[in-house]
Amino acid sequence: MSTTKIRTTESKPSRTRRGKRAAKRTRLVQLRFLLPILLVLCAALLVWGLRGHLFSGGPTIENPKVAQLSNLKLPSWVDKEIIPKDSDSRRGEYLEDINGIVIHYVGNPGTSAKQNRNYFANAGTEVNSHFLIGLEGEIVQCLPLEEKSSASNERNRDTISIEVCHPDDTGAFTEQSYASLLKLTTWLCKEIGLSPNQVIRHYDVTGKLCPYYFVNNPAAWQAFQDSLEESLLTTSNQTK
Repeated sequence: MSTTKIRTTESKPSRTRRGKRAAKRTRLVQLRFLLPILLVLCAALLVWGLRGHLFSGGPTIENPKVAQLSNLKLPSWVDKEIIPKDSDSRRGEYLEDINGIVIHYVGNPGTSAKQNRNYFANAGTEVNSHFLIGLEGEIVQCLPLEEKSSASNERNRDTISIEVCHPDDTGAFTEQSYASLLKLTTWLCKEIGLSPNQVIRHYDVTGKLCPYYFVNNPAAWQAFQDSLEESLLTTSNQTK
């Protein structure tokens, strides 16, 4: 009697499972190969991102109007005495925009521009301004124009700040201080492209009595704004 050799064949479900396992092993091999490459790429991107901070002095200025401030050439009558960076008062943050000028008084009668500038530079001081105007009309720049000051609350983000010294508790400025304030504000408005109504008091931002004399004497403030408008008009006519 002859015997018939029976051939066994693998079922289709079994072949499918084995194919899936093989595909999974292939993906794992590919992943082991790609993972080191991805890690190297991530490290390279991190180094590239940090390079701007380490070698170019920090973040770039995004707003073109603010970027132009860094290129302004100061007049000879401004004494540039920038306070140290990374102090408590100078954070090195850039303005988000430039939409105005805020006038302040120092609130410390009889002190000079130099004394207040040095106070801004002290460890632990959390206030500063772009400019200080002294009792004799001297003008000191404390911050780069493109950086935020710590003087005008929520308007630090888009304004230039000017602090003015005063001889007594009335907060009234000396004639020399007043003249320098008018000269500096006129120059800033002309160079930046601001109008007189964009020059405001700290009071107009927060309701604080600053600058004290201009808040208590609205007519004096209006007179200053009128003088500023006239000064800008005169300057504009001279350049035509």
